[in-house]
Amino acid sequence: MTIGAVADIHGNFDALTQAMDRHPDVPLWICVGDLASRTGAYPTPPRPLFWIKGNNEDFDRIAAWEGGTEQPSNLHYIRNGTAVDVGRLRVAGLGGTFAPTWFNTPAAELPHGRAGAVVEKRDDKRRHFVREEAEACKQLASIDILMTHEAPRPFIVGDEPLDSVAAAVARGNPAPGRKPRRLDAGKPAINDVLVALKPRLHLCGHHHRYSETIREGVPSVCIDRINRSYLLIDAETLEYRRLDQ
Repeated sequence: MTIGAVADIHGNFDALTQAMDRHPDVPLWICVGDLASRTGAYPTPPRPLFWIKGNNEDFDRIAAWEGGTEQPSNLHYIRNGTAVDVGRLRVAGLGGTFAPTWFNTPAAELPHGRAGAVVEKRDDKRRHFVREEAEACKQLASIDILMTHEAPRPFIVGDEPLDSVAAAVARGNPAPGRKPRRLDAGKPAINDVLVALKPRLHLCGHHHRYSETIREGVPSVCIDRINRSYLLIDAETLEYRRLDQ
């Protein structure tokens, strides 16, 4: 059996459906977060899609689904710190982004966004994962695939923009001629989960770029957003291939 893996839909449900329709023999799909549109809409995909939250979701709807409200057809949300069976594979989830100021807060106490705020509003702290959820992940066993929204460290996203360096020089902060610096966007909390869990494969998203590496002895793939590419994964070997849209 083969399963599909996608990332960062951001409401591009046509691209999601196009990928699924291209592979009618692929019965199950997984998603590493940022599924909702900017207005908080969710798809009814033609194939079952098992997904974790990103940092751009409708968190009120997610809370309702966690409380037992029925999801749209073919959507199967994976709560942080839990695992589900996707066919013959055991898949664990740790969705959302890392924020050190909120990491030690109980998940139930994370502040909500303002009423009526659109999904990208940054005052809804439910977009983050917290320590208790990461620790719950570490207690899981026999996990084939770990899905996170964030990437483990190191994850180099590029050099600091030259214009920001020039502005800093103008402010008198760095020494003149300072070179742009490389930015590591990886989060050690993800590395810690990988060390404890030792899944057969790790998948993440969030950065809208494709990358494959080994982190903590685990093959780790950052999937590009759905309008550019997606993965097909052999359920026996977990060998994967990237396909362009």
